[in-house]
Amino acid sequence: MATSLPVPLEFRLPDGWEAVQPDAVGAPDSAFVARRPRPGDTFVANITIGGYLKDPEIALTTVADEVVERLQEAVGSVDVRNRTEIGSPQAPGLVQVVELTAEVNGSDTDLVQCQTLLSMPDRENPANRAVIELVLTSTPGQLEGVLPDFQYFVSTVRPDAATE
Repeated sequence: MATSLPVPLEFRLPDGWEAVQPDAVGAPDSAFVARRPRPGDTFVANITIGGYLKDPEIALTTVADEVVERLQEAVGSVDVRNRTEIGSPQAPGLVQVVELTAEVNGSDTDLVQCQTLLSMPDRENPANRAVIELVLTSTPGQLEGVLPDFQYFVSTVRPDAATE
């Protein structure tokens, strides 16, 4: 069953992307999934949103390592191409790009993930922080065409003002 986020978010999807039920596409650990189907693609590029609460003392680099370990457990070999810390001390973030091979429709497929981790205060318990995981998954050949959409999407993500 799809998970819920530790903090409510608002965001905008780029044109051409469609929201789908996480369970329907095999992403039960995600709270939200969007896909960009294009004719002729053997893999459908997708964006997922997940999140969890973490102790504020845990560095985002440690959380990013945990994300990679979780991915390795699911698919095997994962190569971190690059990692960059972003944001400010009040609103830290981290971006990492990883390469992996996963079985898709019965055959091994090379994939790239652009992972953005955003740290947000937990409104209900300030002793915790929410880590929001925004992930773009595509084939290397699709990446150039979908990365600008993902960057736009990430720029629109913020705590839902209606719930404050």
